[in-house]
Amino acid sequence: MRLAAAVLASASLLTLAPSSCPPTLPERMADTGGGSQLITAQASRTSSTTGTLTWWNRRDGRWVKAGSAAARFGARGLTEGRARKQGTNTTPTGLYGLPFAFGIKTAPKGTRAPYRRVHKSSWWCQDNRSSAYNRWTEPRPADCRAKESEHLVSYRTQYAYAFVIGFNYHRPVRGRGAGIFLHVNGKGATAGCVSVPAPAMRRILAWADPARKPHLAIGTRGGATAIVRY
Repeated sequence: MRLAAAVLASASLLTLAPSSCPPTLPERMADTGGGSQLITAQASRTSSTTGTLTWWNRRDGRWVKAGSAAARFGARGLTEGRARKQGTNTTPTGLYGLPFAFGIKTAPKGTRAPYRRVHKSSWWCQDNRSSAYNRWTEPRPADCRAKESEHLVSYRTQYAYAFVIGFNYHRPVRGRGAGIFLHVNGKGATAGCVSVPAPAMRRILAWADPARKPHLAIGTRGGATAIVRY
């Protein structure tokens, strides 16, 4: 993990030279992950449970919007990823990779990201005492308690299509949180994930190209929260 000096800064906080093409949101960030695709999930403030998710392509030295959708965040808003605690229903701010996609349904046409189908034996282990903490498991290992984990097939709406967000994934810190995904909307705010309508999720999966190293940046419009790259 390394701290990247990047913020989701608002245009009102910047002094911009007159231009017919003001900087886009990614162009106001100091770190976008090094690739040529980026997803931004932006809330108005840390207490917000809704916001906007936008996906971008870098072309000819500029970031160009490819699509956007209304987004939902944790029921208790957003919090800095490094300080997040499991079970708080907060969405971690930061800049994250997207390790792989998964879903109960077949991958949308054009999907290039690694895509795992969910089966009855598919679990996401969230048990802090388990050696499989914050990992997909098939079947659920003996040291991963069911009541501390998610049986993925039980979330037929939310996990019809999803992307794993790389929060606390590569070197998991126990107690920080597990199972943070970009997925299809449920009935309301999430337990810490980012969610969008199903059509948007299908479009994102067909758009994302691992060769272009897509990342997801989660933050607030005021830009007070630093982006941490994992």
